[in-house]
Amino acid sequence: MSGKTVVHVLRHGEVHNPDKILYGRLPGFRLSELGVQMAKAAAQGLADRDVVHVVASPLERAQQTAEPIAAQFGLPVGVDERLIESANWFEGKKVSPGDGSFRDPRNWWVLRDPVTPSWGEAYRTIAERMFAALHAARVAAEGREAVCVSHQLPIWTLRRYAERKRLWHDPRRRQCGLASLTSFHFEGAKIVGVGYSEPAAHLIAMSPTARTAKGA
Repeated sequence: MSGKTVVHVLRHGEVHNPDKILYGRLPGFRLSELGVQMAKAAAQGLADRDVVHVVASPLERAQQTAEPIAAQFGLPVGVDERLIESANWFEGKKVSPGDGSFRDPRNWWVLRDPVTPSWGEAYRTIAERMFAALHAARVAAEGREAVCVSHQLPIWTLRRYAERKRLWHDPRRRQCGLASLTSFHFEGAKIVGVGYSEPAAHLIAMSPTARTAKGA
């Protein structure tokens, strides 16, 4: 069956992270109170859409973000491991601009290659698993709409891959805010457009982590 299908790839909301570490794939990191409101705002932003399939990364923050959307449409939240956060050598550590982490000689070997990158999961690997998850969701919602909840770097890497752009990039230039929607429009199996929206923009302005890597 062919037709027009839309797959919305949603970044999760703000995470409760009082110690300000790069939490990556670590368990136990759930949405903050503001993050819960962001998830609800995302659901409201999709209220008039024809969503028939909801799937999320296995991490708690993604599952939580998916819940109000699934409830709104009377759907279960599926799990797709391919939507998980990217692996990162700095996971569990405090890493932020200006804290000296990137000037510490002990980290230079890890930071030697920004193109692959050397400090984490290869961009190509991220792109390929995310692209496979995107198409699985498209098939599941053929002719209608699906929502996949994932994380900032995987979503941005997927978008660049779909738009045939180089995968390495400046993290400060990512267009992937908290609880934002990157929407892939298909005709049959072909991507014919990519849209972007921030249904939780009014809440993002209240988040101290909105523009940091820790909000991944």
